[in-house]
Amino acid sequence: MKTLATALIFSSLFFATPIMAGSGHDHGHSHAQEAVSSEEAVSRASKKLKQLADTGKIDTAWAGIKASHVEKKTFSRETEWVITFKNDKISDSSKKTLYLFFSLDGHYIATNYTGN
Repeated sequence: MKTLATALIFSSLFFATPIMAGSGHDHGHSHAQEAVSSEEAVSRASKKLKQLADTGKIDTAWAGIKASHVEKKTFSRETEWVITFKNDKISDSSKKTLYLFFSLDGHYIATNYTGN
């Protein structure tokens, strides 16, 4: 019985069709995603702003503030959407302007008060 099992295993190795990936195959990943529009970038930034305020990561006074500016900026050879929010209700003058950064395909990157 042991010999029969061994023989079956070895024979399956000889008769099995090898499957090898060649060039031109895809794992379902999209390597070049399309850029979102400036309107979509603002929409995503507004949702993220609310989330940051709701979770206490930024002052709750930011909730509901509308974007004042949107532009594409290049940082270290990577172009990103930068969405600017201004809030006069904030007493600290260094924190009256908030910048949210998104990849061109709409993924959140970071938030800061410097714009860099």
